[in-house]
Amino acid sequence: MGTSSRREFACYGQVARALWRNRARYGFPIPVAAQIQRFRGTRLVYAFERRVKNAMMRFIFGFIAALMLIAVGGLGYAGLGLAPVATASAPLPFEKLITGIALDARVRKEAPKSPAIQASDAVYAAGAKIYRNNCAVCHGLPGRDQTAIAKGEFPKPPELFKGKGVTDDAPGITYWKVANGIRLTGMPGFNASLSSEQIWQVSLLLADADKLPAAARAAVQEPLPQ
Repeated sequence: MGTSSRREFACYGQVARALWRNRARYGFPIPVAAQIQRFRGTRLVYAFERRVKNAMMRFIFGFIAALMLIAVGGLGYAGLGLAPVATASAPLPFEKLITGIALDARVRKEAPKSPAIQASDAVYAAGAKIYRNNCAVCHGLPGRDQTAIAKGEFPKPPELFKGKGVTDDAPGITYWKVANGIRLTGMPGFNASLSSEQIWQVSLLLADADKLPAAARAAVQEPLPQ
């Protein structure tokens, strides 16, 4: 270490000791800016400030370079045809996790808290008709095999009359998904083709799919026309 470097190192040590001695006076953590003000105009402070600024600039440039590298890498990955875009392709790492987080957060934020209509036999009957005409081709019927359309989609549409379906979701959540659809899936939004009442009818049907009255279940079970 040269003479100049030793002197500079010793000066930094003096600042550090001054900061430590005044910790009780200024509180902890020690306000470095207040202490540096005492040494304003000295060679030590000029060197200290220069090093801080240089470190900050290196950090900023490094951060920007990393963002640009990620962007260029992503564009290259897509532009070279490496991204999985076919419905039979495997999902990207964390694709399901990330999209699920985004969808759940948006639905929780905007979904109605309570139904605008009450469930009844008439509501179930109307919902069954709407479901058969608009939903069954993808989401299936009780006791029936999936259609060719459902088998070819990505992600696979849930079979809403198999297992628990969406009976563990509040009707408002199903309402939001039916009304708005889900981007980058086969799920369309029906806001433009169904009324709010019709969307509630099919949402209540699906919310109670495990305890439908016999008439409504029989209406849903009929096979789709070929």
